[in-house]
Amino acid sequence: MHQLIARRRLLSNTYQAALNKLPDTRKFTQCLGPGLITGAADDDPSGIATYSQAGSQFRFGLVWMLLLTTPLMIGIQMLSARIGWVTRQGLAANIAKVCPRWLTLSLVALLVVANTINIAADIGAMAEAAHLLVGGPHVLFIVGFGSTCVLVQVLFSYERSVRVLKWLTLALFSYVAVVLVVRVPWHQATLESLQPWVFFPAEAKFSDYASMSVAVLGTTISPYLFFWQAAQEVEEIRLRPNAAELRSVPAYAQDHLLRIKQDTYIGMSFSNLVALCIVLATAVTLNMHGITNIQTSSQAAEALRPVAGEFAFAVFTLGIVGTGLLAVPVLAGSAAYAVSEGLDWKGSLAHGFHEARGFYAIIIAATAIGTVMSAFELDPIKALVWSAIVNGVISVPIMAVMMWIGQSSRVMGALTISGRHRFIGWAATVVMAVAVAVMFITA
Repeated sequence: MHQLIARRRLLSNTYQAALNKLPDTRKFTQCLGPGLITGAADDDPSGIATYSQAGSQFRFGLVWMLLLTTPLMIGIQMLSARIGWVTRQGLAANIAKVCPRWLTLSLVALLVVANTINIAADIGAMAEAAHLLVGGPHVLFIVGFGSTCVLVQVLFSYERSVRVLKWLTLALFSYVAVVLVVRVPWHQATLESLQPWVFFPAEAKFSDYASMSVAVLGTTISPYLFFWQAAQEVEEIRLRPNAAELRSVPAYAQDHLLRIKQDTYIGMSFSNLVALCIVLATAVTLNMHGITNIQTSSQAAEALRPVAGEFAFAVFTLGIVGTGLLAVPVLAGSAAYAVSEGLDWKGSLAHGFHEARGFYAIIIAATAIGTVMSAFELDPIKALVWSAIVNGVISVPIMAVMMWIGQSSRVMGALTISGRHRFIGWAATVVMAVAVAVMFITA
């Protein structure tokens, strides 16, 4: 009897020791926040349209671009998050410290313009996707989606808004599901991605390939993501009253910076994995069946139906709606944070409407204008082009200033970025500058 009790106790202790060695899943998921939401918001309906164009037009010839942008995207987003956490201020407030006021406000104004155009394209794509699924008046869906995106940010607290946005990131798994349904020729995909010049389509022009490369890069590394992630780190600090004091404790600072690193790595890697799945899915189902002219995400979904079946069509289309509901609040919110910081307004999702009227006015105005633009049947391709041009113009100076801030001990104190981080950040800035130059040369 005693031996049986001792054996049970030993097994219980062994089981508990094994449990202690397992990763704390709850703690891990709690660490995911700004980076995960930012990465998921990058795969908005406009981005889906760009990746669908890349896959349908050049098959696997632009896969290398997604592999290249992954470390660059991680590096620049880690920098924006670090700036927000270390300085306890958003990106626009930090840019104002090192740039003339007119330049700061000009960059902020261009960001608002680009975000509003992007919102219009996203809401239009969501409405088209909903119409494909259930039918009904197109305008009704536009108004409904626009109103929903505003109400989530105005009526919900910061904590509830983040919870909603985290759940919406699950919509991106729909594109992973599509790749699992279709048959991908992995050997061919690998060869074409490593040697795109060998398998270049006979009917395609080099200028088209260059333009699509710039579009993929611009879609992946977008200024609104910088402002959003920095602002979200500031919001996270507000939820923890002792965080500012603990920042000076080396062990706490290193632990929190590791949290930012993990969150950003997972968020950006997930973002580019989904982008890769979209390129692969459209390459297999569209390009390899002779469909090479896709202009919108909804057209890509509709073209999937006869080739990949109803399931792939429905999943792809639902993903457009889900990612749009995630991206539009991020686009409007990043614009509101930037304007509020640039004009020294009180701006935070943690504040109520009456406490931060200017902040919420920007959210409402950007979403409302985008909704109206969609209702008047804005040309989605022109919207994407103009959004890409404005984003391209402002991304390079913003990234250069971010690198300057990250290296400045006057702003960052003892928590300046490492040499490796500087290399990756400047590499991303140079690649983006070259991409913008190519965009204008080939326009």
